[in-house]
Amino acid sequence: MKSVLTTVAIFIATAISINAQCSEADKNALKAFDAAWSIAGLNGDRAALMNIYADDYVGFPGMIGKAATIDNTMRTYERNRANPAGADKVTYDHYMIACTAASATVTHRNTVWTPTGEGGKPETFYSRSVHFFEKRNGKWQVVSNAGNDLDEYAIVWYLEQDWNNAILKRDRAWFEKNFADDFSSVSSTTAKLADKAAEIEDTVNDKGTLELVETTDMNIRIDRDMAVVTGIFRTKGKDEKGVAFDRRSRYTDTWIRRDGRWQAWATAGTIIP
Repeated sequence: MKSVLTTVAIFIATAISINAQCSEADKNALKAFDAAWSIAGLNGDRAALMNIYADDYVGFPGMIGKAATIDNTMRTYERNRANPAGADKVTYDHYMIACTAASATVTHRNTVWTPTGEGGKPETFYSRSVHFFEKRNGKWQVVSNAGNDLDEYAIVWYLEQDWNNAILKRDRAWFEKNFADDFSSVSSTTAKLADKAAEIEDTVNDKGTLELVETTDMNIRIDRDMAVVTGIFRTKGKDEKGVAFDRRSRYTDTWIRRDGRWQAWATAGTIIP
């Protein structure tokens, strides 16, 4: 976990010095380019990949050049086309982008679901990629790429952030997927005990409005297939009557690894006076 956060901290420190030149429009354009790169690979579009990769591209850690990288992508495409049910599904999020007029660094989390994990069962893997782009002849190209698997501490840390985002967005699908079937919660405000279904309904149907959901002072402990997270949980917004609130609570979240992925198993909190 420390190594992951150190890497992120170094990236932030570097980004601060040049980020003034990187507008939201620039960042959106770079995300769109990153998405086009992914789509070209999924579609086996060799011509597009030839334009996306710079001629002097190098991929790490294997020091793989442009031609070999594209050949590997095409082999994956052909394998997936022959057996669609066996194809991995990849999503990208938690972007951090820094850029100048002629260069950019883009890093994001990768969530990979594979139908053929350990024991031939579905499994979810997480990693983080760092891409280096340069604008050449007026268009962005990929100059280099590196990535590393996230350790279990980093995986749980990101899942905690995802949980906050799901609360903020009232994202029922996220809760349905990431709460264990025997999930339970104890409310920090009412001490009410709720199961998975009740907790989801209470969250997505809440009549208040939220402007901030965050966790700080997180401590993560992991023992085999169990993780315990403690910290401070803060929500800020207005209740259903329009009354403003800014609440902080000490919380404990328990995660369990089942079916090849971490699932939220229990949560409890106590309001900080």
